[in-house]
Amino acid sequence: TLKVLLENMLRFEDGGFTVDAKDAQAVVDWQKEAKSAAEIQYRPARVLMQDFTGVPAVVDLAAMRDGIKALGGDAEKINPQVPVHLVIDHSVMVDEFGTPQAFENNVALEYQRNMERYEFLKWGSKAFDNFSVVPPGTGICHQVNLENIARAVWSSKDGDGVEVAYPDTCVGTDSHTTMINGLGVLGWGVGGIEAEASMLGQPVSMLIPEVVGFKLTGELAEGITATDLVLTCVQMLREVGVVGRFVEFYGPGVAALSLADRATIANMAPEYGATCGYFPIDDKTLDYLRLTGRDEADIALAEAYAKEQGFWRHDDAAEAIYTKTLSLDMTSVVPSLSGPKLPQQRVSMSELDEEFNRDLSAVFNRDDSAGRVAVDGMDYDLGHGDVTIAAITSCTNTSNPSVLIAAGLVARKARQLGLQRKPWVKSSLAPGSQVVTDYLDKAGLSDDLDYLGFNLVGYGCTTCIGNSGPLPAPISKAINENDLVAASVLSGNRNFEGRVSQDVRANYLASPPLVVAYAL
Repeated sequence: TLKVLLENMLRFEDGGFTVDAKDAQAVVDWQKEAKSAAEIQYRPARVLMQDFTGVPAVVDLAAMRDGIKALGGDAEKINPQVPVHLVIDHSVMVDEFGTPQAFENNVALEYQRNMERYEFLKWGSKAFDNFSVVPPGTGICHQVNLENIARAVWSSKDGDGVEVAYPDTCVGTDSHTTMINGLGVLGWGVGGIEAEASMLGQPVSMLIPEVVGFKLTGELAEGITATDLVLTCVQMLREVGVVGRFVEFYGPGVAALSLADRATIANMAPEYGATCGYFPIDDKTLDYLRLTGRDEADIALAEAYAKEQGFWRHDDAAEAIYTKTLSLDMTSVVPSLSGPKLPQQRVSMSELDEEFNRDLSAVFNRDDSAGRVAVDGMDYDLGHGDVTIAAITSCTNTSNPSVLIAAGLVARKARQLGLQRKPWVKSSLAPGSQVVTDYLDKAGLSDDLDYLGFNLVGYGCTTCIGNSGPLPAPISKAINENDLVAASVLSGNRNFEGRVSQDVRANYLASPPLVVAYAL
């Protein structure tokens, strides 16, 4: 990661914007103590936005055009100076679920609620150069970034018109921009003002970070998912403390991880507290670029550049200099969930019941003596710990085919055994992109997921950002009138109380196949 920063300093040393030789020297001098108090100016190659945080940026661009026009200037000169991609993914809500019409009706409601914003963004996509908008119903910004936008090595023409290659880097107006580090792209989330500054060609001012090395060895056992692995990493890194630091994953275990597994781990950098969690470029990176239909010339450039510039991962490479290191033997990872309130509260699946009962009194100040309560007008009752929301959601896991295929296989087996989700469970499937629907359909697994009520509800963040929609009124009433601690199980990355649903107090992060299992 510091090589990426150093390249950035050297490339812009003569380009003004307060980047000079001392910035590059500060990055080099970091090696002396593996830390630095120096502040540098960093210019990412591009900016990623989503609809909640991106709209104000477009408003500001429009206001600047009005301003320059009022001064007698040419409004057309106001444009982003680096490529900007805005993906509309934060607005769809799970109003309808468990029906074949869920996706169509939820999207219709989304447009109805957000038409003014969407018309404005559509205008922006046509009015500005270097500015692209990915429409609603396409996917989550981070998965779209991974599957379509990122290149590992970027290129553009310099002031002399010469095509120059350099590391693909980005900042985004969403904390989980870090997911792209799984592809060897240095990126992280920033505030709106910083993103706008980058968009207009200004550097990001930052301290040179400390870099923590995380050594991976061994391989995941059969049936253990990338979700189990990342929840283990989150717990370990939170204990070490990595706030404001970069984390680099290295060691022989990296070769055993698919690109999607790496992206899962990189995605949850905000949850383990780091600025980013980075995986270097190697053959798996190139395989993924090829799998997702990238141009062969871009793939060849990524390989040639990474090898020539020392960015390529070698199994036998000497260990880099790190501020601190820790390690994990992946053979020790077990099926896991995290909850009831924080991503680092990892609990092994085998101990979940016991942990929940302990949390019921210790965390929620409740006991189970209330027993179960009847739900008005429905032929069942509810009690503490009943799962009322089961959501396959979020960029963290729905970008990973292995866990989504696993979820589909659990659904198929459940259907063969005549099982069905419990009637009080609000179930949903909100993939990170349309690619997911394509391979689930081709594998014949969509029918099995639909059978259990995991119908497609939309392509967007949905439950993970609190857009879970209302619970059925009788269930909500039973929970609130009896002060029940209801539960959710979601394949997301955040589980703070009140985030998933106002009715649900205990929230557990889990892999997609476990979401299906707990719905049963």
